[in-house]
Amino acid sequence: MLIEIRTLNELNAEAINRLTGSFVCHDTYRVTHHDSSECAGFELELVALAEPFVHRYDHLDEEYIHTYLARANLCIGAFNDELLVGILIAEKREWNNSLWVMEFHVAAEWRRKGVGRLLMDRAAVQAKDAGLRVIVCETQNQNSNAIKAYRSLGFCLEGIDISYYTNDDYPDRGIAVFMKRRL
Repeated sequence: MLIEIRTLNELNAEAINRLTGSFVCHDTYRVTHHDSSECAGFELELVALAEPFVHRYDHLDEEYIHTYLARANLCIGAFNDELLVGILIAEKREWNNSLWVMEFHVAAEWRRKGVGRLLMDRAAVQAKDAGLRVIVCETQNQNSNAIKAYRSLGFCLEGIDISYYTNDDYPDRGIAVFMKRRL
């Protein structure tokens, strides 16, 4: 297996959707939240699910992709010969010297083969060379696979937002989890 990381100058929804597909998790991070004038906090606990959680990505159309590419400061792909097997699209945030990963996907048949690590390590080198201090990824408590993968790539959990997607996220819907890799 020879994987080459290259800058992506153009993308299309078909290529990206082939990478994203869906994911299945057999556990989730249950979020508990308490808030009072004396003490506030969050707790995440990994718990097994009675039924697997299945999610399919369906937000990646041509308009969405071109909007991201227009904002992206870093857009790289992992290729096996000419086959795109992974992507990382990220935006530099000047105000706090951070790189926010907007899309990070590896084709299902290429997962757990080091492709994601190659992409993230390249992003880390480029971010550090640009004077950035941290890479930020956002996922959901229901995507325990992503949280575990990010941890293996050097990320730590640094934030929870219980109303990031809707006002009804907590406690039973997807809750935003922010992970950071300091450079």
